[in-house]
Amino acid sequence: MRITHSASLGVDSASSEDDYQLFKLLFGQHAAGIYRLAYSQLHSHAGAQEIVQECFLKFWEKRQAVGTDPSARKGYLYTSAQHAILNQLRRAHRWVYQDYPENLVTELAAPASQLEYEELQAMYGEALAHLPSRRQLIFTMSRQQGLSNATIAQELNISIKTVEAQLTQALKFLRQYFTVRGVVISILLCLQWG
Repeated sequence: MRITHSASLGVDSASSEDDYQLFKLLFGQHAAGIYRLAYSQLHSHAGAQEIVQECFLKFWEKRQAVGTDPSARKGYLYTSAQHAILNQLRRAHRWVYQDYPENLVTELAAPASQLEYEELQAMYGEALAHLPSRRQLIFTMSRQQGLSNATIAQELNISIKTVEAQLTQALKFLRQYFTVRGVVISILLCLQWG
C-alpha cells in the first residue's frame, strides 16, 4: 500500500515503505518552514540545516508517541526546532564567556541576568493573567504542559479549531503586550522553556 497525501495524515506506518513515504511527506511539508525559523534566529545556514536534521531525527525516534494527528506532528516538529535553536543560542552564549580568562568575567553578570530573568518572568505572569480564563488555560496546557491541540480539545471537550483559535489569540495578545513594553519576543521563548 502506498501512502497518499490525504491518507498519510491519519494512518500509522505499517511497513518501511509507508515509513519512508510518511517521512518524505512530513519533510516536504515542514522542513523549509523549520529551516526559515532556525535561520531567522541563528543567521547560519549550517546551523539551520543542523536544526532541521535534529528535529526530524527526534520526531522519527518518537513518532509513535506523537501519534498520527497532523497538528500534533507539526507542533512536535516546531517545538523541537525552537528548543534546539534555544540550545544552540545558549551554547554560543557560553562559548563567548569561555573565550575570556576567568578573572575578566565579573560576578555581577549572574545576579543582573537573574534579576532580568525574574522581571521578565513576572511580566510573563502578568501577561498571562490578562488573558481570559479559558484562553489562559488552553495556552498553559499547550505551552507549559506541552499538550497537543487534539489532547487539549479532548480534555476540555471543545473542537481542535477552537483550541487553535484560542492559541492564536493568546499569542497575538502576548506579542502586543511585550512589544508595548519593549521586550524582544525571542527572549519570551526562553521563559517558556527555560
